[in-house]
Amino acid sequence: VQLQASGGGLVQPGGSLTLSCAASGSIPSIYVMNWYRRAPGKQREMVAFITSGGSTNYLDSVKGRFTISRRDAKNTVYLQMNSLKPEDTAVYYCNLAEISTPNNYWGRGTQVTVSS
Repeated sequence: VQLQASGGGLVQPGGSLTLSCAASGSIPSIYVMNWYRRAPGKQREMVAFITSGGSTNYLDSVKGRFTISRRDAKNTVYLQMNSLKPEDTAVYYCNLAEISTPNNYWGRGTQVTVSS
């Protein structure tokens, strides 16, 4: 499985960005797709996930501002980020974790910078 993340950039506080993660290869039928982020000097944290069954969950600090979704026909997962804050600045990574095996796949990070 290969993951290609895109959509990062520089945005002003209060602005919006949409990250995309396109999956290719032998995609398992049961999985969890995660978005993680790592801010400078901080540990990596899970921002949001969506399961192959459609369940979602979010980091408390992004609830109500971020939305994770997917388009199965394009094997793509999106992270819509609204009302961005400077503390959202980080490198964002997508990750696919198979449920039935220990296989774990990572895409390259995409930088999100929220600054005026």
